[in-house]
Amino acid sequence: MTEMPMTEGCVLEHKFHRPEAGLVLSDGSALSGYASVFGRRDRGGDVVMPGAYEASLAALKARGGQVKMLWQHDPAQPIGVWDEVGEDARGLWVRGRLLTDVARGREALALVAAGAIDGLSIGYRTVRAERDGQGGRRLVEVELWEVSLVTFPMLPDARVAGKTMPAPQAEACALLRDLTGALVAARRNLTGC
Repeated sequence: MTEMPMTEGCVLEHKFHRPEAGLVLSDGSALSGYASVFGRRDRGGDVVMPGAYEASLAALKARGGQVKMLWQHDPAQPIGVWDEVGEDARGLWVRGRLLTDVARGREALALVAAGAIDGLSIGYRTVRAERDGQGGRRLVEVELWEVSLVTFPMLPDARVAGKTMPAPQAEACALLRDLTGALVAARRNLTGC
């Protein structure tokens, strides 16, 4: 967990999470996955409780706001739009699109498609938390500000399950796989190993 001072008396916190069900990249630049999973202790010792995002999401909706999609929590680097952010029984579900008209959005798309980036992290302010007796907190209510694509997620046992590349990239990768397979087979035939 990292903390960044925002204003006097207000601290923005970050929770990194690699979605165990998978951050899915589809239809070129569409992303979906869980940015947070309820009931799981993170490396900082905190556990997000069901309902923790409810009030924040309702307030955002009431004022016509939205959760921002950032690159590595940098407020100067928005890389896309979260079209859907909501709680279900499992956690905080997000669905959105990387904006490929933005340079960092194109870079993020390439990194996610290659599997180099597979983590999500929430940027939030704690509204209400309880000590859990194990050196951590139970986050009962948080004010959600942003969900970032990140290199290092807070939950180490979560992972990306799938992704889809844009058609030209997918065709190029398939061609390279076929060529690699042919070269390996030719080497076996020539060397016997």
